[in-house]
Amino acid sequence: METLVTLLTSGAGNLAAYLAAHVLLCLLPAFFIAGAMAALIPKASVTRWLGRSTPPWVAYPAAALAGSLIAVCSCTIVPLFAGIYRKGAGIGPAVTFLFFAPAGNVMALAYTGSILGAQFAVARLLLCLLFGVGIGLLMAGLFWRDDARRDTQGGDPFAERGRITAPGLGVLLSLVGLLIAGTLKLWPLTATLATAELPISWAQSWQDTLVHWVPYDAAKGEEGVSVQGSLLIVLLGLVAATAYKGLDNIVEGANHWTGVALGLAAATLLVASLQLRPHPGGLQLALTGRIVAVAAALGATVHFARRLSAEDLRAWLWETWRFVKQIFALLLIGVFAVGVARQLIRPEWIQSLAGANTVPANAAAVGFGVFMYFPTLVEVPVARMFLDLGMHPGPLLAYLMADPELSLQSVLMVAAVIGRAKTAAYVGWVALFSLCAGWLYGAWVDGLHLGWLLLGLGTFVAAVAGLLAWLAHRRRQDQQSPPLPPLPPAIPLA
Repeated sequence: METLVTLLTSGAGNLAAYLAAHVLLCLLPAFFIAGAMAALIPKASVTRWLGRSTPPWVAYPAAALAGSLIAVCSCTIVPLFAGIYRKGAGIGPAVTFLFFAPAGNVMALAYTGSILGAQFAVARLLLCLLFGVGIGLLMAGLFWRDDARRDTQGGDPFAERGRITAPGLGVLLSLVGLLIAGTLKLWPLTATLATAELPISWAQSWQDTLVHWVPYDAAKGEEGVSVQGSLLIVLLGLVAATAYKGLDNIVEGANHWTGVALGLAAATLLVASLQLRPHPGGLQLALTGRIVAVAAALGATVHFARRLSAEDLRAWLWETWRFVKQIFALLLIGVFAVGVARQLIRPEWIQSLAGANTVPANAAAVGFGVFMYFPTLVEVPVARMFLDLGMHPGPLLAYLMADPELSLQSVLMVAAVIGRAKTAAYVGWVALFSLCAGWLYGAWVDGLHLGWLLLGLGTFVAAVAGLLAWLAHRRRQDQQSPPLPPLPPAIPLA
C-alpha cells in the first residue's frame, strides 16, 4: 500500500509541476496555431502541391510543410494520410507527410525546444526533414508501379486552388509571434524592465507548503511547483471550466462564456510571462521584455481575429477546442504516467542500456519508440525523463525520431491503406534512418569534429542517393521493356 501511495504521489506531483511550468507559453499558442491552420488554410492550397504530376523538388518540401501544420499523433495522422493517398497523392509525398507530421509539426518542435532545449529541437527538425524526404523518395522508387497504375484511374484531383484570407494570415502570423515571444530566451525578452514589491506576507510560507507537497530534486531535472505555478494551475482550471461552456458549442454561435474563456486564456499567458519571486518579506514582481512582446502579440491576434468572418472565427475556435479535447487530456495522463514510471525505472538500467552512443543503444531506443505508443507531445516528457535517468542524447534523439511516427496501432492502420509490403518497407526505413540520426547526433555531442560529422552524414546521404539512382535505372529499364501480354480470361467454374 505504501508503494502504491508513493507511485500515485509521484505521478500527481509530476502532473502538478508540469501544469505549473512555463511551457504554457508554448502549449496554449500552439493549440491556437493548430486550430487556425486547420480552419483558416484552404485544403486545396496545401494538397494541390502533392499531386503526382508535381515535380519532386516541389512535392516533397510541400508534403513536409503540410505535415508541419498538423499537430497529431501517429494514429491520428493515418486517416489524413489515407485521404491524401487515396485521392491521388503519390506514395512518396504521402509517406513524407505521414513521417513528418507527428514529429516535425510546430507544436512538437516548440515543445521539444521548451523541455529539452533548442539544440534538440533544431536537430529534430533538420533530421526529420532530411530523412522524411529521403524515406518518401525511397518509397516512390520502390513502389512506382503502383503509382503508375493509379495514374490511369483518373485525373489529378489537386487542380483546385484556394488562398488564405488576409485576416486569416494575420492571425497565423500573430500567433507564431506569440509562440516565439513566449519561448525564446533572448536578451530583449529576458531583460528586466521594472520590479515591484507586493506586500503578500504569506507568499514564502505558501511556497514552503508547495515544496512539502511536491518535493523535487533539481539535480535530476525535476521541477517543483512555485507560487506563480499554483496561480497558473488555478487559471487553467478556470479556462477549462469556461471553455466547456463557451467553446463546446461554438459552431452554433458564441456566448458570454466564450469571451470569458478567451480572456482567461490571455490572462494565463500574461501571468506566465511575469516573474514572481517569494521571499520572507513578501512577493517580488518583475516585468521583463517577454510580457511586452506577449501582450503585443496578443493585441495583434485580437486585431486580426476581429476582421475574420463569423464563420471563420467559429471554425478557428472550434478546431482549437477540438485539438485541446483530443490531445490535452491524453497528454496529462501521459505526464502522470511518466511521474509513476520515474519511481519504477532505475537510473542504472537506462545508463547500462542506452547510456553511451553505440549502435545497440540506438537500436534499443528505436525499438522502444517503434513498439510503444504515446499520444502526441507525450514523447517529449518521456524523453526528458530518460535524459534525467542517464540516457545518452544520441539514443534519445533516435527515440524521438521513431516514437512519434510509429506505433503498433498505426502500423496496422497503415497496412490497411497501402498494404503489408509498403508498410514493412516504411517501418524498416524509419527504424534505419532513426538509428543513423541518433548515432550521428550522439557522435557530435561526444565531441566529433564537425567535418567528420558532415562526412558521415554525407556518406549516408550518398548511399541513399546511390540507391535512388539504381531504383531510377531499374524503373527506366522496366518502362522500356515491352508490356507483358494480358492474362487469358479466367475459366468459370461449373
